Amino acid sequence: MARRVVTCEHLEGVARAALGAGHRLTGVSRLRGGSKKGVYRLIFDDDTSAIVYIWDDAENYWPATHAGDAEDHANPFSHASGIDLFQAANTRLDALGIRTPRILLADRSRSRYPADTAVVEDVPGENLEALLRRDPHRAEATLALLAEALDVMRRHTGPGFGKVALIDDGGTSRGRSCEQVVLDRALDDLAEAASRDARIGRVRERLEQEVRGLAASVCPRSEYGLIHGELGPDHVLVDRLGQPVLIDIEGLMFFDVEWEHAFLRIRFGEHYRWLNSGRLDEQRLAFYMLAMRLSLVAGPLRLLDGDFPDREAMMGIAEYNLQQALAFLPSDDR
Repeated sequence: MARRVVTCEHLEGVARAALGAGHRLTGVSRLRGGSKKGVYRLIFDDDTSAIVYIWDDAENYWPATHAGDAEDHANPFSHASGIDLFQAANTRLDALGIRTPRILLADRSRSRYPADTAVVEDVPGENLEALLRRDPHRAEATLALLAEALDVMRRHTGPGFGKVALIDDGGTSRGRSCEQVVLDRALDDLAEAASRDARIGRVRERLEQEVRGLAASVCPRSEYGLIHGELGPDHVLVDRLGQPVLIDIEGLMFFDVEWEHAFLRIRFGEHYRWLNSGRLDEQRLAFYMLAMRLSLVAGPLRLLDGDFPDREAMMGIAEYNLQQALAFLPSDDR
């Protein structure tokens, strides 16, 4: 698919509607990251700035065969993309006092730009990933605040599991339970990974036994906390006061908090100790960790079917998590 080159001329109407005629748009730059939506910084003649999100097929790097489930909100793991999910998540987090960039404009009219758009505040500063590399000691205060926010989210339970936008509309997700939904996804990811990499293919049956065994050890549960869904340090901005600001929030849903913590353990590494609530079901967490590893093999390889630009990094994610998935097996079974 040809990628649209977005210019000031394209976004002039959106910028004016968001900030008013007193701010003249002088520059547009695409920000790194984002595989499902376009993220651009708007620069104005008075040195102010804002961020615009664009939900458009031309901004989605996922292959069409896998991107088509984006509107299937009844599937908790369908692609978390779209202005409806974004606004529902923003509203929910704001009500809980959890910082996320303030919305200046949410536009579904497509009269100013031929796609749904949202303009949000441009939070000055770096993301938590960069701060952890540059000054881990200074990042500790932000990590402590992030842990508090995660605790607020954990205690904020919903009537069922699924995307916030779906639950808010009185909808119900498909699936009997969180663990059953994760099991189905893990088996799909295992099959896909096995078809793409011979090392997984050779041990597919043994990995499937491990997945099913871990799933069978999980006790039933009917309480669902609020989770971000993909909360790496790159999805946390740090404002001038050191406050964490959550971004890429479209995946916000009610689910088992262990799913969030499996991802947190992977992405935060040694810094996860700041975020460990100590109130987790270790059997559920072990099952979700293997499921997460398989997802982080199949997903990046699937994304590389398209023209995603940062291919080396995506291959690195797949390779690292492939090795971690294999580590669930005894050494003589690998």
